[in-house]
Amino acid sequence: MAGADGRLVVAVPSKGRMAQTSLELLEAAGLTFELGARSLHVPCSNAPVELLLVRPHDIPEYVQDGVVDAGITGANLIAETGSQVETLLELGFGRCTLEAAVPEESALQSVADLDGLRVATAYPVTTKSALEQAGVTAELVLLSGSVEAAPRLGLSDAVVDLVSTGSTAAANGLRRIGTLLESQAVLIGSKLDLGERAEMLERLEMMLRGVIAARGRRYLMMNAPADKVAELEALLPSMGAPSVVQLAEEGQLALHAAVAEAEIWDLLPKLKAAGASSILVMHLERVVP
Repeated sequence: MAGADGRLVVAVPSKGRMAQTSLELLEAAGLTFELGARSLHVPCSNAPVELLLVRPHDIPEYVQDGVVDAGITGANLIAETGSQVETLLELGFGRCTLEAAVPEESALQSVADLDGLRVATAYPVTTKSALEQAGVTAELVLLSGSVEAAPRLGLSDAVVDLVSTGSTAAANGLRRIGTLLESQAVLIGSKLDLGERAEMLERLEMMLRGVIAARGRRYLMMNAPADKVAELEALLPSMGAPSVVQLAEEGQLALHAAVAEAEIWDLLPKLKAAGASSILVMHLERVVP
């Protein structure tokens, strides 16, 4: 069981599209660790945390059973395994959707059209649940790989598979007809009593939340005449009121604010026109409210 030596044990994907990004996120949150060529247990050198590198499909059940205290995995895998875990935080990467698709020449146009037909998938639990919610009863054909080829091989009328870009489906002559589930990487925690490790898990969640919040924001610094500050403050969609600092030059002030990255394109010309000068736009490392 996890925590035998008092360390918080966190399961991380050992391979797949989420593996490297998960490790980079943990590093950005302040954890320091070294990976060997065949690392499985990876202790952090600056915190009582240990990483366990395992298959992403196993992580929800490991967390549920107390093998580890927390983990990073896909929301779709939690749904597929039916694991009883706490979803603590959406991490903003590994986005994908579980999509129903049919051959381009098929007359089927929506998920509702799948009623009574054969559907091939590698995700039977999630697919069955989503189809039932849509009022559809279909015969599921379970495949572990090459799901896209099932209609062409005569195994099914449609497929349900994970899609990140849609290029694989298009390359196999498939047309998407509906989304059954949206997914991304999430931090999950055990529902068991973690004792003193619960505080460490809360701290990890806080650190990760701060990194994720910072990735969508930029830090603005600018100078302005004192009589322009009110107008500039009205333009800044910051986290609360911007900071205003007196400069050495009489009548000049500096404004500091964290703003959404998506607003920078429209915001900078407005700030310039309102009297701001020497505007700096900088990356944030983390934002902790």
